[in-house]
This record gives sequence, C-alpha cells and structure tokens, in this order.
Amino acid sequence: MIIQLAPDADTDQVKRALVAAGLWVTALHDGNRRVSHFSVSSASAAVAAATLMCIPGVASVVAPASVHPRVDASPATVNVRGVEVGGRAKVFMAGPCAVESEAQIDAVAARVAQCGAQLLRGGAFKPRSSPYAFQGHGEVALRWMRRAAEANGLRVVTEALGEADVALVAEYADLIQVGSRNMQNFSLLKAIGRTGRPVMLKRAMSATVEEWLLAGEYLLEHGAAGVIYCERGIRGFDNATRNLLDLGAVALLAHVHHLPVVVDPSHATGRRDLVLPLARAGLAAGAAGVMLETHDDPGRALSDGPQALLPAEFGTVMTALHAGAAEA
Repeated sequence: MIIQLAPDADTDQVKRALVAAGLWVTALHDGNRRVSHFSVSSASAAVAAATLMCIPGVASVVAPASVHPRVDASPATVNVRGVEVGGRAKVFMAGPCAVESEAQIDAVAARVAQCGAQLLRGGAFKPRSSPYAFQGHGEVALRWMRRAAEANGLRVVTEALGEADVALVAEYADLIQVGSRNMQNFSLLKAIGRTGRPVMLKRAMSATVEEWLLAGEYLLEHGAAGVIYCERGIRGFDNATRNLLDLGAVALLAHVHHLPVVVDPSHATGRRDLVLPLARAGLAAGAAGVMLETHDDPGRALSDGPQALLPAEFGTVMTALHAGAAEA
C-alpha cells in the first residue's frame, strides 16, 4: 500500500496517525528530498483505505489488487450440513487417523458424539510416505463412516486423495478434506471445488500463509461452498515434536482475514500428551474448532498411533476444551 501526501501535509503528524492506526511505514522522497509518500509494510494491521483517507494530509491511498479476492470476500463461517464452523460455538472433529474396520468406526463414532464432537473424522484413502504402509480401505470405509455418522448425529469429514476419488468421496462426505501433501495439487483442488461441497484445506508442511490462501482461492473459484483452513503444523528443524504448530498463522487467519480456521494438534505434535495444551492454545489464538485423533487401541493402530488419544484421555480432553470454550 502506498499513501500519497498532500503538498501542505505535516509529514510528522501524518506518520504519527498512521503508526497509531497500527501501520509500519517507510518514508519515500521526491526529487526535492521532500517526503511525498509513505510505503506501508505488509506486516501492518489491516486498515481500510477509506479510514486512512480521513487522516489530515493524506491525498490518496493506493492498495494493490488482492490475488485472492474470493477468499477476501468469503464469509467468516462455513455451514457443514447444519454445523456452523466459525460461529460463536467451537466445533470439534474427532475420530481415528484411518478407518480400520466397521466395528472400530462404530465404536469411535458413538464415543466422540457422546463427548460433544460434531464431525466424525477418519481416512478411507490414506496418503502414506511408504508405499508399503496401510493405504486405507477405500469405498467400503466411506460406507462404514457414513453409517456410523448417521447413527450418531455426526457429519463426515474425510480426505479425497486423487481426482479419481473426488466424486466418490463427495457422495459420502459432508466436508471434503484436502490433505497437507495435496494443498498445491491444483488439478485436485479444481475437481474438489466443482463438487460444490464445503472443503477443509490443510496447510502444507512447508507452505506460506499466502500460498495457503491461494489454494483456498482455487477451491472457491471452482465452486466450493466454503473453505475451512486447518493448521496442522509446519516443518521445523527440531524433532522434539512431529511438526511446529503455527499459532501466529491461526491468529492471522482468524483476526485479520476473518476466516474459519481449525487446529489439528494431533498431527502438529505427534504425541498424545501435548494435544490438550496445544488445542487450548489454538482456541485461544482464535481457532473456530479443533480436530482430534482418537483410537481404542493406539498401540495397534494401522497409522499414527502415538498421537491418538485413548478413550479415557479423549473424554478428559473434550471436557476440558468444552469448559474452556464456555468460559471464553
């Protein structure tokens, strides 16, 4: 953003007013070494051009066109078959990393519903780093999830892994998930957008916030009913936790961009004992909800066992999060 000053402007007074508004500015000089403009840093607070024009001495404000206008114009809430994500009430999504059997997902669905979750999560198609790891049961797992969710008053969130799976996943899911590895798979984003479903977009492990928003723009441009952004941790240099949960990005999306964002502390930490404090931190930063992993027997889980909460732990975490949300 560039702010042009009137010829008779008191530059010091204008600068003080801009700084008071939360802007970081750099003076630009004309040929006579007079301050003629201020350049506004991208790290500044979001202030409308009309507000800045009210400052005495400001002649004009030139803001670059947004590269993600649909994201900027999107509402602060997304409706997932009656569940408002981004409204006053916090939303909880819970379930196993992978849907392993019908009995498993039936038991988990009943438990997460009883504990106050609104969405059942689980992978029918699993992107795994090793080609020899469990890849998911596919369509049969989608059927299991749908029946379990319907029986317990839950909505279904699950990942579409490839373009060939999109129509099938859209048939069973209320909220289609884009996994972190596919955040910039633009052909997949277009295909998912064309379903007209709401989408949960996980941030890629090395993506900037701007790249994350542009991925959301792809989805909205191609017809997605809305985009919920999921911060699941970015890649850091320290292996003490699986990933690095970026709470600054959560706050930025929630308070500056006014977008619905949820946190996934299970993937962020990779260890169940840190899930509760980081879930609390995410909600405090402005997250609209939390996505959690839980499993009846994590030691025998076919994927991501160390980060899955045991049934009793899951109940304790949900009680604490509900209590915290009520106090907020």
